[in-house]
Amino acid sequence: MITKFIFRVRRVSTVFLFTGLTLTGAGFINPASAQRGQMAPQKLDPIVEKIVQEAKGNSQLEQLAFELLDVVGPRLVGTPGMTKANEWALKTFQNWGIEARNQQFGEWHGWERGISHIDMTHPRAKSLAGTQLAWSPTTKGKAVEAEVIALPDIKDSISFRQWLPQVKGKYVMISMPQPTGRPDANWKEFGTPESIEKMQKNRDSLNRAWNARIRATGLQTNSIPSVLEEAGAVGILTSYWSMEFGANKIFGARSHKVPSLDISLEDYGMLYRLAEKGYAPKIKVETSSKHLGNVPSFNTIAEIKGSQFPDEYIILSAHLDSWEGGSGATDNGTGTIAMMEVARVLKKVLPNPKRSILIGLWGSEEQGLNGSRSFVLDNPAIIEKTQAVFNLDNGTGRVANINGSGFVHAYDFMGRWLAAVPREVTKDIKTDFPGSPGGGGSDHASFVAAGVPGFMLSSLSWGYFNNTWHTNLDTYDKLVFDDLISNVILTAVLTYKASEEPELVNREKRILPKGPDGKPADWPAIRQPRRSGVGY
Repeated sequence: MITKFIFRVRRVSTVFLFTGLTLTGAGFINPASAQRGQMAPQKLDPIVEKIVQEAKGNSQLEQLAFELLDVVGPRLVGTPGMTKANEWALKTFQNWGIEARNQQFGEWHGWERGISHIDMTHPRAKSLAGTQLAWSPTTKGKAVEAEVIALPDIKDSISFRQWLPQVKGKYVMISMPQPTGRPDANWKEFGTPESIEKMQKNRDSLNRAWNARIRATGLQTNSIPSVLEEAGAVGILTSYWSMEFGANKIFGARSHKVPSLDISLEDYGMLYRLAEKGYAPKIKVETSSKHLGNVPSFNTIAEIKGSQFPDEYIILSAHLDSWEGGSGATDNGTGTIAMMEVARVLKKVLPNPKRSILIGLWGSEEQGLNGSRSFVLDNPAIIEKTQAVFNLDNGTGRVANINGSGFVHAYDFMGRWLAAVPREVTKDIKTDFPGSPGGGGSDHASFVAAGVPGFMLSSLSWGYFNNTWHTNLDTYDKLVFDDLISNVILTAVLTYKASEEPELVNREKRILPKGPDGKPADWPAIRQPRRSGVGY
């Protein structure tokens, strides 16, 4: 029987407790002393002290963030931006004296954004806030002006097919117009209970009606753009609001011949109202994006060679690619620069670790963990002897949660390693041991599926999912460098202690909870990556 161990942190006494287990030693204090209100001072390992000094006193995070986010910019797979990012990371590692290489794992349809303009020309002139979706077809630098219409409220698929000829020569809106541009928190702060309830009912009603409108076409949402362009539409307009002021999610185009454009909530709503009330709005769109054919996709791999066990590894994991709405700051520029900074700090403080330290900056994570899944399959000797994988990939906040990923002994070895981390870093971290294996939300899951202890170092939100995750607002100014420094210290110490272990840790997996059939759930299987692709 597997017992669930919960790792708790008491803020006042800074006591680390494991349910069913008492630990003492470096970083822990005697529970009896804690109950008497006594706190033993934490004695840090000399290497840990040097890690802290270097991470705080000589941080390169701001410079790395500037170079990656402002100079290189977004890093969509298949774009020149991703190629520049691979080259920048390679050169940066090499300048630090760390061996690095760009390892090809596949190819992707190449695309370059270029300059674009979206303007309303009727019933009045207005420049609109919007952007091409990733891999969108182009107008080839020509301005295409046309009327805007909305997907109609039709009875069934027969009615939809009868209406379809009307899209010829027009831009078609296929997203639901939002009834409010104010986030729920804003309503909660200032609205009356009656107005909030009214707004929510109105939004729910509109959602149901719009979903019924989509179903009546007889098509899936993702299939509608291609049907519209085949019927002669000159462009597809969407608006994927992120439920925060000014934030829209920006993903990939589903059209193949005509531009797909995401329009801000405010401008999309205006166009929709004008169209619905008979004002026949017109917009003029000009884009100069380019399709580049198939281009290679890479992981950037760096290595600090081990002195005693050079063929055993600790892997620092972060994905280098991003979507294109902003500059990929918190997803996953923060993880990338933090892991690079960990490597820099350890190279200076611990130039000859016992085990080799690999830094994997993965490509095409956003399309299905393709870079890390490829690495797992292409490097079986490394996977067989990997001590642990530490992954950063969910925003700018300091690490707040660590899950044991379903490894029975994670509470033991992770407990030892965490005990060496300064309490100011770990005092608010909650852990769940042995936890459960991830289903595939980030790159650590690629390694966990292969039986490697991989840990997602989960961060505080800082409004991540609504404000910056895959949005146009995911930019440099959202970074919180004090929190990132904390994550560098945490990860560097965990890596150091994992490297110092006398042996590879026990990889025993827990028996997973029973499913509806009464049988234990299966451990996640290794999945094949996409080594070539177009768009999603």
